[in-house]
Amino acid sequence: MAVATPRSALLLAQKLEQDGIKDSRVLKAIAETPRHHFVEMVLAHKAYENTALPIGQGQTISQPYIVARMTELLLQADEDNLDWLPTKVLEIGTGSGYQTAILARLFPQVCTVERIKSLQFQAKRRLQQLDLHNVAMKHGDGWQGWSSKAPFDCIIVTAAPHEVPVALLEQLAPGGRLVIPVGHKEQVLQVYQRGIDSLSSKTVEAVRFVPLVPGELA
Repeated sequence: MAVATPRSALLLAQKLEQDGIKDSRVLKAIAETPRHHFVEMVLAHKAYENTALPIGQGQTISQPYIVARMTELLLQADEDNLDWLPTKVLEIGTGSGYQTAILARLFPQVCTVERIKSLQFQAKRRLQQLDLHNVAMKHGDGWQGWSSKAPFDCIIVTAAPHEVPVALLEQLAPGGRLVIPVGHKEQVLQVYQRGIDSLSSKTVEAVRFVPLVPGELA
C-alpha cells in the first residue's frame, strides 16, 4: 500500500529549490517521497532536516541536498546532446533506499547494489510499500558494479572510494555519466562522462561520505 506523502516532503523540496536545486523533475521526486519512511522511528522528527542521519551498520542516509544535487547532475543534459534521455541507472550503495526511491521516480530502470544484506532487505521492503517496482536489487561488492546488467546510461555512487573503481567506468554506456564522491580524509564530488573514444571528468564540490568498502556482508 502506498504511503501518503506528508506536506513536509513538499516543504523540503521548496527549501532545496531555494538552496540552488534547479531541476524540476528532481524537486518533484523529492516532494513525492516521504523521507521519514527511510529512517528509524526515533529519528522521524529529523527526517526533513537537511542533514545526514544514521541508518545502522555504520551507514547513513545522505542529506537531502546532496541526494538532489547528485541526481540533478545525473540528469543534466550535455551541451552537445540536449535531447539526452537516460533510461537505465546503476546505484552503488542502496543504503536506506531513499536515493533509490528518488531514482525510481525518474528512470524507467534502476539497478542497485548493496554490500550489507540487512540494509538491502529493509530497503526492498520500503520500496515495495511505496509501490516502486522498477528496481532490480543485488547483494554484492559495489566496487565491481553489476556487469551482467551493463551498460548503464548513468551510475551514481553513494559512498566514497579512495579512487574511482575501474569496473564502474567500464560499465558506462557511450555518452553515459558517473557521479561519484572520491577521496579519504578530503573528498570531492566528481562527474565522469563517457565519450565515443574518450573519458572526461570534472570536480563539482567538496563532500563528506562514508567510505565505499570492498566486499560484502551477510
